[in-house]
Amino acid sequence: MDIEAARQQMIDQQVRSWDVLDARVLDALRRVQRELFVPEALRGAAFADAPIPLPCGQTLLAAKFHGKILQALAVEPGETALEVGTGSGYIAACLAALGAHTTALEMHPELAALARANLRAAGFPGVQVVEQDATRWQPTERYDLVVITASLPRYDARYQQWLKVGGRLFVIVGQREPMMALLVTRAADDQYTRTELFETAVAPLENAPHASKFVF
Repeated sequence: MDIEAARQQMIDQQVRSWDVLDARVLDALRRVQRELFVPEALRGAAFADAPIPLPCGQTLLAAKFHGKILQALAVEPGETALEVGTGSGYIAACLAALGAHTTALEMHPELAALARANLRAAGFPGVQVVEQDATRWQPTERYDLVVITASLPRYDARYQQWLKVGGRLFVIVGQREPMMALLVTRAADDQYTRTELFETAVAPLENAPHASKFVF
Protein backbone atom coordinates (compact mmCIF):
# COMPACT_ATOMS: atom_id res chain seq x y z
CA MET A 1 0.00 0.00 0.00
CA ASP A 2 1.21 3.48 -0.87
CA ILE A 3 0.70 5.05 2.56
CA GLU A 4 1.04 8.67 1.48
CA ALA A 5 -1.38 8.18 -1.40
CA ALA A 6 -3.85 6.49 0.96
CA ARG A 7 -3.50 9.35 3.45
CA GLN A 8 -4.14 11.95 0.77
CA GLN A 9 -7.13 10.00 -0.54
CA MET A 10 -8.53 9.91 3.02
CA ILE A 11 -8.20 13.68 3.25
CA ASP A 12 -9.63 14.38 -0.20
CA GLN A 13 -12.50 11.89 -0.23
CA GLN A 14 -13.50 11.65 3.43
CA VAL A 15 -12.42 14.76 5.30
CA ARG A 16 -13.03 17.41 2.64
CA SER A 17 -16.37 15.83 1.76
CA TRP A 18 -17.50 16.64 5.32
CA ASP A 19 -16.81 20.32 4.67
CA VAL A 20 -13.52 20.31 6.55
CA LEU A 21 -11.64 22.87 4.46
CA ASP A 22 -9.40 24.59 7.02
CA ALA A 23 -5.92 24.40 5.50
CA ARG A 24 -4.17 24.10 8.88
CA VAL A 25 -6.40 21.21 9.94
CA LEU A 26 -5.86 19.38 6.64
CA ASP A 27 -2.11 19.88 6.99
CA ALA A 28 -2.17 18.47 10.54
CA LEU A 29 -4.06 15.38 9.32
CA ARG A 30 -1.49 15.05 6.57
CA ARG A 31 1.49 15.34 8.93
CA VAL A 32 0.29 13.08 11.76
CA GLN A 33 0.98 9.45 10.86
CA ARG A 34 -2.45 7.96 11.53
CA GLU A 35 -1.19 4.44 10.83
CA LEU A 36 0.95 4.61 14.00
CA PHE A 37 -2.17 5.07 16.15
CA VAL A 38 -3.99 1.88 15.15
CA PRO A 39 -3.17 -1.69 16.25
CA GLU A 40 -0.47 -3.19 14.05
CA ALA A 41 -2.79 -5.94 12.79
CA LEU A 42 -5.25 -3.27 11.55
CA ARG A 43 -2.82 -0.84 9.94
CA GLY A 44 -4.14 -1.72 6.51
CA ALA A 45 -7.43 -0.13 7.61
CA ALA A 46 -5.85 3.01 9.10
CA PHE A 47 -7.33 5.24 6.40
CA ALA A 48 -10.71 3.56 6.09
CA ASP A 49 -13.89 5.60 6.53
CA ALA A 50 -14.91 3.64 9.63
CA PRO A 51 -14.11 3.41 13.35
CA ILE A 52 -11.11 1.22 14.18
CA PRO A 53 -11.15 -1.07 17.26
CA LEU A 54 -8.64 -0.34 20.00
CA PRO A 55 -7.77 -2.29 23.17
CA CYS A 56 -10.06 -2.07 26.22
CA GLY A 57 -13.18 -1.94 24.07
CA GLN A 58 -12.41 1.54 22.72
CA THR A 59 -12.36 2.79 19.12
CA LEU A 60 -10.52 5.32 16.97
CA LEU A 61 -13.08 7.48 15.17
CA ALA A 62 -12.93 7.96 11.42
CA ALA A 63 -10.64 10.79 10.32
CA LYS A 64 -13.53 12.94 9.08
CA PHE A 65 -14.76 13.23 12.70
CA HIS A 66 -11.34 14.36 13.85
CA GLY A 67 -11.20 16.92 11.06
CA LYS A 68 -14.62 18.27 11.98
CA ILE A 69 -13.65 18.52 15.66
CA LEU A 70 -10.34 20.28 15.00
CA GLN A 71 -11.92 22.74 12.57
CA ALA A 72 -14.66 23.64 15.08
CA LEU A 73 -12.11 24.21 17.86
CA ALA A 74 -10.07 26.64 15.72
CA VAL A 75 -6.85 25.72 17.55
CA GLU A 76 -4.28 28.51 17.85
CA PRO A 77 -0.55 27.87 18.42
CA GLY A 78 0.40 28.20 22.08
CA GLU A 79 -3.05 27.36 23.43
CA THR A 80 -3.43 24.72 26.14
CA ALA A 81 -5.55 21.66 25.33
CA LEU A 82 -6.96 18.82 27.38
CA GLU A 83 -8.28 15.68 25.72
CA VAL A 84 -10.57 13.43 27.77
CA GLY A 85 -10.20 9.75 26.87
CA THR A 86 -7.28 9.82 24.47
CA GLY A 87 -7.38 6.15 23.45
CA SER A 88 -4.41 5.59 21.16
CA GLY A 89 -3.42 9.29 21.23
CA TYR A 90 -4.30 10.33 17.68
CA ILE A 91 -6.31 13.50 18.25
CA ALA A 92 -3.87 14.56 20.96
CA ALA A 93 -1.15 14.34 18.30
CA CYS A 94 -3.27 16.44 15.93
CA LEU A 95 -3.79 19.09 18.62
CA ALA A 96 -0.03 19.17 19.18
CA ALA A 97 0.58 19.38 15.43
CA LEU A 98 -1.62 22.49 15.41
CA GLY A 99 0.61 24.03 18.09
CA ALA A 100 -1.38 23.33 21.27
CA HIS A 101 0.36 22.36 24.51
CA THR A 102 -1.60 19.16 25.03
CA THR A 103 -2.47 16.99 28.02
CA ALA A 104 -4.44 13.79 27.51
CA LEU A 105 -6.39 11.82 30.11
CA GLU A 106 -6.82 8.05 29.78
CA MET A 107 -8.29 5.82 32.50
CA HIS A 108 -7.06 2.47 31.10
CA PRO A 109 -3.38 1.81 31.94
CA GLU A 110 -2.91 -0.28 28.78
CA LEU A 111 -4.20 2.51 26.56
CA ALA A 112 -2.28 5.20 28.43
CA ALA A 113 0.95 3.29 27.85
CA LEU A 114 0.02 2.71 24.20
CA ALA A 115 -0.77 6.40 23.66
CA ARG A 116 2.58 7.45 25.14
CA ALA A 117 4.44 5.03 22.87
CA ASN A 118 2.46 6.10 19.80
CA LEU A 119 3.02 9.80 20.49
CA ARG A 120 6.77 9.26 20.87
CA ALA A 121 6.90 7.22 17.66
CA ALA A 122 4.95 9.89 15.77
CA GLY A 123 7.22 12.70 16.98
CA PHE A 124 5.04 14.24 19.71
CA PRO A 125 6.82 13.31 22.96
CA GLY A 126 5.77 16.60 24.56
CA VAL A 127 2.12 15.48 24.87
CA GLN A 128 1.53 14.53 28.51
CA VAL A 129 -0.64 11.43 28.99
CA VAL A 130 -2.15 11.25 32.47
CA GLU A 131 -3.67 8.01 33.74
CA GLN A 132 -6.93 9.31 35.20
CA ASP A 133 -10.70 8.80 35.05
CA ALA A 134 -11.97 12.22 33.98
CA THR A 135 -15.29 11.71 35.76
CA ARG A 136 -13.41 11.67 39.10
CA TRP A 137 -10.62 14.13 38.26
CA GLN A 138 -10.33 17.83 38.95
CA PRO A 139 -7.72 19.89 37.09
CA THR A 140 -5.46 22.37 38.84
CA GLU A 141 -5.56 24.78 35.89
CA ARG A 142 -7.95 25.94 33.19
CA TYR A 143 -7.54 25.20 29.49
CA ASP A 144 -8.13 26.97 26.20
CA LEU A 145 -9.49 23.75 24.73
CA VAL A 146 -11.22 20.71 26.21
CA VAL A 147 -12.03 17.82 23.87
CA ILE A 148 -14.29 14.87 24.72
CA THR A 149 -14.69 12.51 21.77
CA ALA A 150 -16.88 10.01 23.64
CA SER A 151 -20.49 11.00 24.29
CA LEU A 152 -22.09 12.23 27.52
CA PRO A 153 -25.56 10.72 28.10
CA ARG A 154 -26.46 14.05 29.70
CA TYR A 155 -24.62 17.33 29.60
CA ASP A 156 -22.18 17.73 32.50
CA ALA A 157 -21.36 21.37 33.27
CA ARG A 158 -18.19 20.47 35.17
CA TYR A 159 -16.26 20.20 31.89
CA GLN A 160 -17.12 23.73 30.76
CA GLN A 161 -15.79 24.97 34.11
CA TRP A 162 -12.36 23.68 33.09
CA LEU A 163 -12.16 26.36 30.37
CA LYS A 164 -10.39 29.69 30.49
CA VAL A 165 -12.46 32.68 29.41
CA GLY A 166 -12.50 32.43 25.62
CA GLY A 167 -11.90 28.68 25.81
CA ARG A 168 -13.83 26.09 23.79
CA LEU A 169 -15.22 22.69 24.72
CA PHE A 170 -16.11 20.04 22.15
CA VAL A 171 -18.60 17.50 23.47
CA ILE A 172 -21.21 15.07 22.14
CA VAL A 173 -24.43 14.80 24.14
CA GLY A 174 -27.20 12.22 23.97
CA GLN A 175 -28.30 8.73 25.00
CA ARG A 176 -29.30 7.46 21.55
CA GLU A 177 -29.19 8.46 17.91
CA PRO A 178 -29.09 11.20 16.92
CA MET A 179 -26.66 12.70 19.43
CA MET A 180 -25.59 16.31 19.05
CA ALA A 181 -22.01 17.51 18.80
CA LEU A 182 -21.65 20.87 20.55
CA LEU A 183 -19.06 23.61 20.76
CA VAL A 184 -19.32 25.37 24.13
CA THR A 185 -17.44 28.67 24.51
CA ARG A 186 -16.74 30.37 27.83
CA ALA A 187 -17.60 34.00 27.03
CA ALA A 188 -17.06 35.22 30.62
CA ASP A 189 -16.53 33.69 34.06
CA ASP A 190 -20.23 32.91 34.39
CA GLN A 191 -21.36 33.03 30.76
CA TYR A 192 -21.26 30.25 28.16
CA THR A 193 -22.53 29.95 24.60
CA ARG A 194 -23.43 26.74 22.74
CA THR A 195 -23.24 26.04 19.02
CA GLU A 196 -24.76 22.88 17.55
CA LEU A 197 -22.28 21.38 15.07
CA PHE A 198 -23.61 18.11 13.68
CA GLU A 199 -25.59 14.99 14.56
CA THR A 200 -23.76 11.74 15.22
CA ALA A 201 -23.67 8.68 17.49
CA VAL A 202 -20.65 7.50 19.45
CA ALA A 203 -20.10 5.33 22.51
CA PRO A 204 -20.51 6.99 25.93
CA LEU A 205 -17.64 8.12 28.11
CA GLU A 206 -17.02 5.41 30.66
CA ASN A 207 -18.47 6.22 34.11
CA ALA A 208 -20.26 9.31 32.78
CA PRO A 209 -23.57 9.90 34.63
CA HIS A 210 -26.74 8.88 32.80
CA ALA A 211 -29.92 10.89 32.77
CA SER A 212 -32.19 9.85 35.61
CA LYS A 213 -35.22 7.80 34.61
CA PHE A 214 -38.69 9.11 35.30
CA VAL A 215 -40.44 6.98 37.90
CA PHE A 216 -44.17 7.15 38.79
